[in-house]
Amino acid sequence: MSENESGGRNSGRRATGVAALLLAVAAACLWGSSRMTWVTVTSSDGLGEDRVTNLDGGTWAAATTPLALALVAAIAAAFAVRGWLVRVLGLLVAVVAVVAAIPAIGLLTGGASDEKAAYIAGFERVATQVTATEVSALPAVLVLVGSVAALAAAFVLIRKPAATGGLSSKYDSPAARRDAAAKRGAVDKKDEPQTQRMLWDALDAGEDPTVDDGDRAPGAGESSPSATDVSKDTGQSGTRRETE
Repeated sequence: MSENESGGRNSGRRATGVAALLLAVAAACLWGSSRMTWVTVTSSDGLGEDRVTNLDGGTWAAATTPLALALVAAIAAAFAVRGWLVRVLGLLVAVVAVVAAIPAIGLLTGGASDEKAAYIAGFERVATQVTATEVSALPAVLVLVGSVAALAAAFVLIRKPAATGGLSSKYDSPAARRDAAAKRGAVDKKDEPQTQRMLWDALDAGEDPTVDDGDRAPGAGESSPSATDVSKDTGQSGTRRETE
């Protein structure tokens, strides 16, 4: 493996680690916010005292919990996919971040209307009237923090080197390992000591790793160096020419 390939793999691993950390932070923020109270609703049925109902994030913004689980799944996917699939994963994470931020932004900018609070709390079915609503800003801000972290993770995944990442080469098929062994140049063989995996890959590719390129016998399509024509100066039929 050349220095450029080694540096690219190290850079890819760092990018995957950073993305996984950001995704974990985003998932934790969304999950924690879904367990917190977003809106406190005060209602009255006209018969007794007012009733206070707390609507948490899982109720007011029902998509918060499944989106948090989606970000957890994205952590495992970040270590499993490679190539253009990494960019697709980054785009999906960005979509999740935007979808998660929409209800939080709406709550912070527009508040909670009595009609929506009554509908979410189910008061329309029991003829209960909402008299007051109180919004908690902290859960919405926590969702925004998680969305920003998810967007940062998406950016890291999209900018991640395409040739790096994914599962270890030991999970590759034998055909893929043979192709990788065939692509290794003579420079890599001379500059680096051959490992047991490299020896087996070379054998699978039909090469003898113990023989240098210069010592190998000519193949079926190669011609051996032409032998000296002994009959060039010996006359016809290879007999020696008589002296006059």
